[in-house]
Amino acid sequence: MITKFPFWKDLTEEEKAYTAKCCVTKDYPKGSYIHSGREDCLGPSIIIKGEARVCLLSEEGREITLYRLYPGDCSILSASCIMDKITFDTHIIAQTDCTLLTILPGAFKKLSENNLHARCFVYELATERFSSVVWTMQNIIFKGFDRRLAGFLVEEYDRTGKSEIKLTHEAIANYISSAREVVARMVKRFAEEGLIEQKRGSIKIIDIDALRDLA
Repeated sequence: MITKFPFWKDLTEEEKAYTAKCCVTKDYPKGSYIHSGREDCLGPSIIIKGEARVCLLSEEGREITLYRLYPGDCSILSASCIMDKITFDTHIIAQTDCTLLTILPGAFKKLSENNLHARCFVYELATERFSSVVWTMQNIIFKGFDRRLAGFLVEEYDRTGKSEIKLTHEAIANYISSAREVVARMVKRFAEEGLIEQKRGSIKIIDIDALRDLA
């Protein structure tokens, strides 16, 4: 899995051996914190198994989900000790049981100082992630909640290829940065309009085209 890092092919044999020696694999149970703020420097990581959620957490405990990570995805915003320009606290939560492969931060810092491709990887991925953050904030600020929920359901349908989305109202609320009660009301409205069917612990999409139009 270490070969999934985009810069791997541009390392020397010596750098590859050094990087492989400085990698750790760790399991995180569902609901646990993989990373919890600036003081916790994780280092560049790849999701081997599971799904994680990257979010901002206010002092009052309110969460805003920025984006999600799936197997094969890289995480860099957790490496605050490598990117000293990151001045806000991101948290990474395991949405399912997760396994991560991580390059120890000190080792990667040394590697990036000596290898241009490793250094560029950091800034290219950070740019990509910040684009996701801006897109998320635009949705929260400018889109009505009905459009946000419709967009989320369409995204899940396209991602999984299944019409039944096995998520509770609480889980959906976490993903789209809302309250469970708000999600429940809108799900009920969508069901009354014939767009979806409510089931225990899941939602079945009935009219995907109408949801796409709404989103």
